[in-house]
Amino acid sequence: MRELAGWESFYVIVGSSAGALIGLQFVVIALLAETRRRSTTKEIDAFATPTILHLCAALLVSAILSAPWLSLLGPRVALGITGAAGLVYMGIVIRRTIAQIHYRPVLEDWLWHATFPFIAYAVLALGAFMLRRHPVVSLFVIAGTSLLLLFIAIHNAWDTVTFIALDQMQPRNAPSKPEST
Repeated sequence: MRELAGWESFYVIVGSSAGALIGLQFVVIALLAETRRRSTTKEIDAFATPTILHLCAALLVSAILSAPWLSLLGPRVALGITGAAGLVYMGIVIRRTIAQIHYRPVLEDWLWHATFPFIAYAVLALGAFMLRRHPVVSLFVIAGTSLLLLFIAIHNAWDTVTFIALDQMQPRNAPSKPEST
């Protein structure tokens, strides 16, 4: 497809980055397992799993737009389904975030873990819808959305790591148990 040909390098970069960062997120989860305070599956479902999903969505968008389509109908449908599924999933994430009790999200958390991803998936669905009539503009919108999902995931993974490092780990010289007198 002529419209997609110029995007190949872009999506190789985005897809490769997303794939590599999925692996690094497993390291984040391993770090979380090493902390003295254990997380529940509710916290992981609310904060860590969506980060993986956003990276997978960026990887999926890259794969969809790198496939050898014969027309724009295939990518329109695939991207539309991806955007719609992302919107449904964000509703689930918001419900999970409210339901978990060990961490109270602040405004920044709501922005990066709920609002920005919701906007990204809505824009992805809109870009897919508009791909037929406005392919050039839509492809830039979809590219921006895949980058936004990548940046959201990077921010959220970093947020998790710094939370673990700063708020959960005891200083190295602190005793693990109170000394008896």
